[in-house]
Amino acid sequence: MNRRAFVTGLGAVLAAPLAAEAQQARKAPQIGVLGAGPAPVSLAGALREGLREFGYVEGENIAIEWRDPQGRQEAYPEAAAELVRLKVDVIIAAGTPATLAAKNATKEIPIVMTLVSDPVGAGFVASLSQPGANITGLASIANEVVGKQLELLKEAIPEVSRVAVLRNPGNQSHPLMLRGADAVRRALGVQLQILDARNPEEFDATFTAMTRKQAGALLVLADGMFFQHRTRITDLAAKRRLPAMFQGKENVEAGGLMSYGVSVPDMVRRAATYVGKILNGAKPADLPVEQPTKFELVINMKTAKALDLTIPPSLLLRADQVIN
Repeated sequence: MNRRAFVTGLGAVLAAPLAAEAQQARKAPQIGVLGAGPAPVSLAGALREGLREFGYVEGENIAIEWRDPQGRQEAYPEAAAELVRLKVDVIIAAGTPATLAAKNATKEIPIVMTLVSDPVGAGFVASLSQPGANITGLASIANEVVGKQLELLKEAIPEVSRVAVLRNPGNQSHPLMLRGADAVRRALGVQLQILDARNPEEFDATFTAMTRKQAGALLVLADGMFFQHRTRITDLAAKRRLPAMFQGKENVEAGGLMSYGVSVPDMVRRAATYVGKILNGAKPADLPVEQPTKFELVINMKTAKALDLTIPPSLLLRADQVIN
């Protein structure tokens, strides 16, 4: 072996451990989650499951920074700014307020939205097929779902004529949802009584107003703050003997009467697939926004019995889950 070959071979041998160390030292991808923190466990589990499909395991080769303002509208901007300061590789934004805060915080970091009712109307994307900037993800079409929720409430309680609607004035998607319900409520002959709660401290007064207005049922619009405080809301509804309709089954598991809407864990899991694609080199502008593929009707028969309600057998047969 000549001297040049020996030196070249020796250099390769010495460089190999250095390359391995550099590979090990390479920073694992870091994602930020805004608006859907580690609780409830089912949502965090759905996210981790989706990431595992792309070979990412939290604590091993990917890090997750959770920022959960628990539905407090004023806390979203700072939480989004924190994730930007951490220089995360991707932000998952759960809900319209979270997505708006992330959009205002960065134009460079990819944002994967989920549980957003109308991403085009909200100005998050140029179109569903061509998002056009640093935001993509999933639309929940909640404005269409609310009309179906009203229909199901009327089917469960044919005599109901006044339905209280619990709204958060700080949620930018709620006006769209209410517009989607207006035509349906006219066809059903139902009067909607819109009542606001900006924070949990207003719940008691809002439910007192429902009783005063003689509401016969309650429709709770999808909202992060309402979701975080679902047990309290279902307790207040039970105290006033109000049959309550929600979007997610977690609310029915907490004691609500019914829920109809997208599967939240499924939406979170699918958001994780966007993260995997982006970390593998895809650009958000090139990933079309997807719409829901899975809807669930869940009925709590324990709550129905406590309210002396007889749920029509035809409705029970269509339910994806009946809680006895």
